[in-house]
Amino acid sequence: MKQLVIIGAGGMGRTMYDLAKESHGFGSEYEIKGFIDDNIEALNGFENYPPILGHISDYQPKKNEVFVCSIGGHFRKKCIESLLERGAEFIPLIHNTARIGTNVKMGKGTLVGTYTTIAADAELGDFNFIQSLTIIGHDCKIGSWNRIDSQVMMVGATQIGDENMIHTGAMINHNVKIGNRNTIGASSFVTMDVPDDATLFATPARRLK
Repeated sequence: MKQLVIIGAGGMGRTMYDLAKESHGFGSEYEIKGFIDDNIEALNGFENYPPILGHISDYQPKKNEVFVCSIGGHFRKKCIESLLERGAEFIPLIHNTARIGTNVKMGKGTLVGTYTTIAADAELGDFNFIQSLTIIGHDCKIGSWNRIDSQVMMVGATQIGDENMIHTGAMINHNVKIGNRNTIGASSFVTMDVPDDATLFATPARRLK
């Protein structure tokens, strides 16, 4: 059985520990070994968690270990790529309550939270972080390294590139195309295509200067 190591032992890391215990494969394909964090004292004062095994910056992946990453923001990609260079293997975490439709394609290292729906024939790249109660419609195409927060609604056939941050409660309209490295504010309704490196907010969403 694989030994799962969670990158980051902060609040999201502890949340991901619970997610991992409730995801497909727990107890049959993997068990949780512990955390790695550059703050070795990150779990001080918290009970009922496995140990911190070492620092992120110099941890050497061991045989039979697999990884998931709880760290967000711009450091997330750098952290994962550094561990990949050291030979780390990343697995998806898909919560038992998530609904995954027919013919969905999903890359490595993607995380899918509670009661999230990914509808038929959607395609997702690598290392996406999709939180709880989100709906990704049929035929959506999502690149890699995106963070999609809770209660986001992506209507059918929308397209999203890489490294986007889509905040809680946003809605992406049918057939909208979003480029790379964009930020979509909470509760925004995106009705138009979005190029690269933009920040949008409001309903309907408008680009901030």
